Amino acid sequence: MTAEDGTAPRVTRRRARTRANLLDAAFAVFAAKGFGRVSIEEVCEAAGYSRGAFYSNFATLDELFFALYRERADLIAGQVADALAQDGPGLDVPASVDRVAEVLLLDVDWLLVKTDFLVHAARDPAVAQALLDHRARLREAVADRLGRARGHTELPAALGDADGAARAVVAAYDGVTTQLLLDKDVDAARGWLKQLLTALLTDGSGAPG
Repeated sequence: MTAEDGTAPRVTRRRARTRANLLDAAFAVFAAKGFGRVSIEEVCEAAGYSRGAFYSNFATLDELFFALYRERADLIAGQVADALAQDGPGLDVPASVDRVAEVLLLDVDWLLVKTDFLVHAARDPAVAQALLDHRARLREAVADRLGRARGHTELPAALGDADGAARAVVAAYDGVTTQLLLDKDVDAARGWLKQLLTALLTDGSGAPG
């Protein structure tokens, strides 16, 4: 059979769907039990597939976990960039902070999976690099937006340049999500993150400049 009779595209789409379903099922299982406590069989059972389907897409559970993290991390980095792109040349700090907080704090399950990935990364330099790359993309999205707002919106001098401010934003997020993982209070964490980021980016005045 050739691609011209329609068979090959269907196979490609089916495999892509199988891979996506495995990743979705793995996300739920990892969030519930934690990476290191999950077997390939559990992922297959949750997804409704055989081990053969698993091995046609991933060589190991580590490879699946790595792919899952990259997929979700890329999605969130893109969402942050989109949330920050909605203002004009100036930067409406409170409005931008609201949008970013909504994107970053909606999913406690993602934070559980990300924390597992952090622990895994601490023991594996290759995995650590993937985590560093994701954090760099988040910082770059924030720094790019803050940099484009310079001249319209002043940043606190203590933060230095836009990159310094972006690092402060990511550090604030890290601190707030630690508490969120413990108490699971999304509303409180979102409110605290909004207050903290607004204070960071506006010298605590609640308004730009």
